Amino acid sequence: MLILVLLSAAFLLPPGAGAGEIIGGWEAKPHSRPYMAYLLRQLEGKAYICGGFLVKPNVVLTAAHCKGDRITVILGAHNIRQWEPSWQVIQVRQQIRHTQYESKTSKNDIMLLQLSRNATLTKEVGLINLTTANGTASPNSVCSVAGWGMTSLTRGTRTLREVNLTVIADVHCQKRYRYYYPSSMLCAGLPGSPGSFYVGDSGGPLVCGGVAEGIVSFGVNNSTAPPVGLTRISHFVPWIKANLP
Repeated sequence: MLILVLLSAAFLLPPGAGAGEIIGGWEAKPHSRPYMAYLLRQLEGKAYICGGFLVKPNVVLTAAHCKGDRITVILGAHNIRQWEPSWQVIQVRQQIRHTQYESKTSKNDIMLLQLSRNATLTKEVGLINLTTANGTASPNSVCSVAGWGMTSLTRGTRTLREVNLTVIADVHCQKRYRYYYPSSMLCAGLPGSPGSFYVGDSGGPLVCGGVAEGIVSFGVNNSTAPPVGLTRISHFVPWIKANLP
């Protein structure tokens, strides 16, 4: 009952309460992305949502700015307002946030969540592989992101949605954002294209060829237009290995 109440509260969030929902996309095939995690986080008495992805049975990878006073992870969901037997609701035991995360610049926007118990791997709940330290996401790579939330500045969705995003040259994000670090960030979304992310699904993965290459991190406030910025996972592979619980 508590989970349903918190979910209802999360769906009343105003624009700007989170970051990274799917713009210009389409509804995903139910359970086609079994690694997706819905994060319901409580912060200073309010409910917020983020995305994440399962990388070990007891570990979800997400963005550092998705930290909360308490986080509940829902795995195996498609319509987040319609309970299914596939759901696994697990509390987060430990939030392992990058110690050098900077909220002003979105630098080092990465966090590991240790779950209070192992998830049971099923056809609806599964793992995704991470890229290597060398990485494979280069300009012109066509990748995808998915998440629950706003489909425009004012409209939301209850079902998981997805959109294709093309990785583009760093110069596009360097021109658009005051703080952009090519070594640890990825730039995606062709300027002028309809596909992007906005409020509510930060922490979700940028998937290229079935491998997680990026983490949804930032965009321009009150704008759904690309390009957008993501955490470059390849840069953080040593940190991830050193901090996996």
